[in-house]
Amino acid sequence: MAAKLKKGDRVVVLAGKDKGKQGEITAVMPKDNKAVVEGVNVAIRHTKQTPTAQGGRLAKAMPIDLSNLALLDANGKATRVGFRFEGEKKVRYAKTTGDVI
Repeated sequence: MAAKLKKGDRVVVLAGKDKGKQGEITAVMPKDNKAVVEGVNVAIRHTKQTPTAQGGRLAKAMPIDLSNLALLDANGKATRVGFRFEGEKKVRYAKTTGDVI
């Protein structure tokens, strides 16, 4: 099955502690059905200092389930993603506006 959400897409969080926050997908893990969104689901990781890197408390974006994300359309509203063929090519489109993504 084709991926509805891809790296680089602007999304909004639908559920959880970060509900309503917007961000860009930086990584997608289709086998785990999760994605990492910049600035969303941030956890503090304590790292030990090494000769090359500073130690301390570092904020790290953790994966969030794809079912809790919705794509943002051109108007900045949450939309579902559909697929259609334009000529020979299969494209994703926003269900709210009908625009190709």
